[in-house]
Amino acid sequence: MPRISGVHHRDAVRALKKLGYQIVRQSGHVIISNGETRLVIPRANPVDPYTMGAIARDAGLTP
Repeated sequence: MPRISGVHHRDAVRALKKLGYQIVRQSGHVIISNGETRLVIPRANPVDPYTMGAIARDAGLTP
């Protein structure tokens, strides 16, 4: 997997909301869903690059 930089969890949620995901619930992690796929984003600053790459891959994006 190509290396991508870490991003703040709010930036990740904002980008995924533009793709049609909506926040389901929030606690120590932010759970978002588009009706088919559920993604878990940790509340971290920054989210680890490997974790962000896996979230992007699960969302159907390329890093």
